[in-house]
Amino acid sequence: MNKGVSLKFIGHSTFLIKSPEGKTVLIDPWIQGNPVCPEEARILDNLDLILITHGHGDHMPEAVDLAAKFDPAIACNFEISQWLQGKGVASPVIGMNKGGTTEIEGLRVTMVDARHSSSITEADGTIVYAGEPAGYIVEFENGYRIYHAGDTCVFGDMKLIGEIYRPDLALLPIGDHFTMGPLEASWACRLLDVKKMIPMHYATFPVLTGTPERLRELLDGFDVEVIELAPGQEIIMG
Repeated sequence: MNKGVSLKFIGHSTFLIKSPEGKTVLIDPWIQGNPVCPEEARILDNLDLILITHGHGDHMPEAVDLAAKFDPAIACNFEISQWLQGKGVASPVIGMNKGGTTEIEGLRVTMVDARHSSSITEADGTIVYAGEPAGYIVEFENGYRIYHAGDTCVFGDMKLIGEIYRPDLALLPIGDHFTMGPLEASWACRLLDVKKMIPMHYATFPVLTGTPERLRELLDGFDVEVIELAPGQEIIMG
């Protein structure tokens, strides 16, 4: 139980996390089509759990294929759970809603709020409502807690997320345009009172102009470590 949490940044908002007891968690399954994911990071050996924050094509397009290959548990909002089951996913699909907590594969998973849109575009172009977006608090076997904010703006109740769940590490979007940029992310860090954060959802496309450098400038004087990971890079936390 004194082993750390291994976290690999796949790129954009996708992370592959291995728990201290060896459980493998994929947040927002976008790997093969992810333009910034290096080739060596596209190879997965196994998956125990997939977490989906919302329905957009840069966050869950490979959920069905990965479910068929690895048979992981999948946690998502209720609407996406129904869509996945309608696509024939036979893996355990756990439809949740905000504020709910469940234990999956020995990990404590809580769905929290996010402010964004959420939809799924079918192959014929039809747009399907995919429920409300969310973030997750994941508590690992050793008590280490990671907050993945999903796609979101900054919002005042991040202070409650910080006070209730006390995340050790926050994964926050900084790209701007579709999510918060560095300015808003700097306020999110302060509201959460988090000491370590990893920026995500930036530089994948030209429109995502936020940078870790700008975030560091805005956090100058605050006790927050900005951990910048290149796609494919892995780090041990906790």
